[in-house]
Amino acid sequence: MEDTTQKDKTYEIATFAGGCFWCMVKPFHKYEGVIEVVSGYTGGHVPNPTYEQVCSETTGHYEAVQVTFDPQVISYPEILNIFWEAIDPTDAGGQFGDRGSSYKTAIFYHSEQQKEQAEASKKEIQKNGPFESPIVTPILPAAPFYRAEEYHQDYYKKNPSHYGRYYVGSGRAGFLERNWGKS
Repeated sequence: MEDTTQKDKTYEIATFAGGCFWCMVKPFHKYEGVIEVVSGYTGGHVPNPTYEQVCSETTGHYEAVQVTFDPQVISYPEILNIFWEAIDPTDAGGQFGDRGSSYKTAIFYHSEQQKEQAEASKKEIQKNGPFESPIVTPILPAAPFYRAEEYHQDYYKKNPSHYGRYYVGSGRAGFLERNWGKS
């Protein structure tokens, strides 16, 4: 299991692709036990890709976030629930206004336990909704994660007006409100 130890605490890593990474940071930040959320790229074949390379859809990378969390405070299943409630897991072509392979959803597991918990979580969402369509989010082994350029980190804090317009204009806000009661 990949972990980070700091001052006698052992943290775990969770990695998720949920469309535009700008919209995937804020949902995790509001929970106690989440230490850090980093925007980046994973799952591709080019080392250290740039945003422009990933957007060209030629590197195989997903836009993703890597969440460092304290499992003594918040569990991986709780982290999974935050992820599910921030995406449309039935969309195989991207997320909301963003189309293409770099905007598809995925869970990247860092251990067999994470894989098992992710699979159980996916089955639960498929069985108990709120979706009638099949859940298409794959569960994949973690791949190298490359931190995105600094201007992408915590974008919702650095550019709140643009982020807000994008969050609503992309269709994400309305979808999450209709399906999860989240805004």
